[in-house]
Amino acid sequence: MRRTPPKALGPLLRAARVRAGLSQGEAARRAGIRQPYLSAIEAGQRTPSTVVAEALADTLRLTLPECRQVYAAAVTDAGRSHPTRATT
Repeated sequence: MRRTPPKALGPLLRAARVRAGLSQGEAARRAGIRQPYLSAIEAGQRTPSTVVAEALADTLRLTLPECRQVYAAAVTDAGRSHPTRATT
């Protein structure tokens, strides 16, 4: 489990968001997360859960190499990916 995201993760996501022509607020809304959380991920202060990583990959239309980097950084036991959360 990685709690401190790789330094390249934030810039990668920021560049993909800009490439997609989305503001942080709009990208966060489309991914189903709050804008401050996306801001913290882009700033390298937070690590996304696997569920959030998938949502960001879809929203930002990440390339396969970008997806691999984001999924490798994601954690499986936090937030929406926590095992105790019910999946419905």
